[in-house]
Amino acid sequence: MPVPPATILDMTNTQLTATAAAANLTHPSGRKAFQTIRMLTGGYLLLSVLTVAVIVLLRDHTTLVNSAVWIRGIIVAVSSALTYTFATRAARGSRGAYRRLRIIAAVMVAAITVIIALPGTFPLWMKTEQAVCGLLLLGVVAVVNGRHLRSVFATA
Repeated sequence: MPVPPATILDMTNTQLTATAAAANLTHPSGRKAFQTIRMLTGGYLLLSVLTVAVIVLLRDHTTLVNSAVWIRGIIVAVSSALTYTFATRAARGSRGAYRRLRIIAAVMVAAITVIIALPGTFPLWMKTEQAVCGLLLLGVVAVVNGRHLRSVFATA
């Protein structure tokens, strides 16, 4: 929505950049980017919660669920909830949430790569679940580091 010229004269520099950032978030490119990010982070959250449910159901099978699976499953579920929250807040214009989203998505992709590469610690089903989570987060990393969103939040 355009800002009337008289209002621009009364605005501070911070208010002007916030207004510009809000306008860029409502641009079709910004809306599409955050729609994609919410879909990917929502899938990550859903998969992580389902994984914790599977861990609970298989808790008596020590070959399928060990202490590393419990710890990793809970960490991933918490991080997926945070990731989704950051994505939602960033879509509303929060620069801090955008920065946190960029960091947590990249860190989790790196951690997932290590999990998959570690021999013997995690069962195949968990490594497969982590690979799917990693692919979802790789999509998030690609979109949040895209030119449009970086320029939107550089001015915020």
